[in-house]
Amino acid sequence: MSCKYCNTENKDLIFETKYWIILLADDQYDLGRCVIILKRHCDSLSKLKIEEIIDFLEVVKKLENTIKKSFNATMFNWSCLMNNAYKSNNPNPHIHWHLRPRYKEKVKFDNITFEDLEFAHHYDNKKVLKPSQIILNKIILKIKENL
Repeated sequence: MSCKYCNTENKDLIFETKYWIILLADDQYDLGRCVIILKRHCDSLSKLKIEEIIDFLEVVKKLENTIKKSFNATMFNWSCLMNNAYKSNNPNPHIHWHLRPRYKEKVKFDNITFEDLEFAHHYDNKKVLKPSQIILNKIILKIKENL
């Protein structure tokens, strides 16, 4: 059974730890949005090892501080839903987290204005902004500069 996250291409790698891979998401409606993927295949939070949990908390601290410094994010939403895995007849979930930075003010980056029109509310998953790979690379570079 194939797993989307076990075979992840690391072209948008920001950094990695012993247990986690941190990638910039291709959807940048929320500037700095990342996907944090467990390096081993694991299908449930309850099956995480204590050292993976501790390492994840270090990732949270590092990413939140870095994205705040890079783009002045106001706050952060974290989610680990894995709903899409269950759309398949043979679900094969893999622990991963989505980090969505949220912004009270507009942010201009590389001549693009990012505006969080739903700040302080649940976000609309239908709103998507997929910039070019050139812009994604610039966002990655900005984040790496502040790691």
